[in-house]
Amino acid sequence: MNGGRMYELAEKLAIAKSRQDVAAALEVLHPEMVLETPAFGTRVKGLGENARILTRFFKSFPDYHVTLDGHASSAETLVCWGTARMTMTGDRFGEVPNGRRAELPVFIAFAFRDDKIAHERFVFDLSELCAQSGISTDAARRKLFGEASQAA
Repeated sequence: MNGGRMYELAEKLAIAKSRQDVAAALEVLHPEMVLETPAFGTRVKGLGENARILTRFFKSFPDYHVTLDGHASSAETLVCWGTARMTMTGDRFGEVPNGRRAELPVFIAFAFRDDKIAHERFVFDLSELCAQSGISTDAARRKLFGEASQAA
């Protein structure tokens, strides 16, 4: 797959996610799609699990919006960088956030199969999200990863 087509698919996914449109996002995903978000400790596979995790994400960040500012590709991989803007809601991360919209740099690596996105690794700084959202990174890590995450 050429770099232009890879970016076209990534852009369609970014637009769908920025509209919180799970159905449109699933249209560009391979049936065995793997979505990894290391900051949250999540890794899901398949369209059903992707739909579930995206729905949960949009419940926590109902105004999520991402812009892709640049990209680079090889024969099999696309890497994009940009900015995610989102307001944390609820207490999913261990504390009640301040209601302010966070703005974070993001890096996203994609792999493709059968003219679909087959893998996405969505990377951002959890500490920065917590700081801008007014919650403790330690509390968020405990909620996401359990008490073992605090042992050093």
